[in-house]
Amino acid sequence: MTDDNPSNEEQPPRRGSMRFQDAESTKPREPTLAEQRARRKAIAEEEQRRAEAEQARAEADRKAETRRKVLIGSGVTVGLVGLVAGWYLVAAPEQVTAVCTTDDGTIVENDDYCDEDYVTSHGGYYSGGFMFLPLPGGGYQQYRYNYGGTGTVGGTVSGGSYTKPANADISTKSGKTVQRGGFGISSGGFGKSGGS
Repeated sequence: MTDDNPSNEEQPPRRGSMRFQDAESTKPREPTLAEQRARRKAIAEEEQRRAEAEQARAEADRKAETRRKVLIGSGVTVGLVGLVAGWYLVAAPEQVTAVCTTDDGTIVENDDYCDEDYVTSHGGYYSGGFMFLPLPGGGYQQYRYNYGGTGTVGGTVSGGSYTKPANADISTKSGKTVQRGGFGISSGGFGKSGGS
């Protein structure tokens, strides 16, 4: 027997009616062209934002590194300038005036009496910090430099020392150089003079 009941047959849906989809068997529809464009645009914008953020972060890191290097370089430069200035200050030779005296400390007018070259060329010799210059009637007169002392010719030297100062520019009142100091330069070769 055939069931002629139209209510049991599959009928096309009527307009304006709603159908329910089964989630397990229903295939999702393909996105429309406009949806595809919008999705691609959103993805491209997100990638561009990430790239810009990464570029900004890299630029900030580069600037921070440059600032750090400049600060370190400035500190090193300031430190080196200070070190060199301090070295120059410490190494700058002191200016000392030498006066030629007899063995008892009397200041003589002629600075040549304390010059080794002058003394040896006039028959004298140098020994133990003293210059020995022969006297006309026989014997020797002793001379040596006093460094930093004061006084007048014929008077006794006041102050100073008979020990030659290291790292000092030493000259006589007449302008003769006894020693050039500073930067490790010793008196050798600059007008040999006695009185150490």
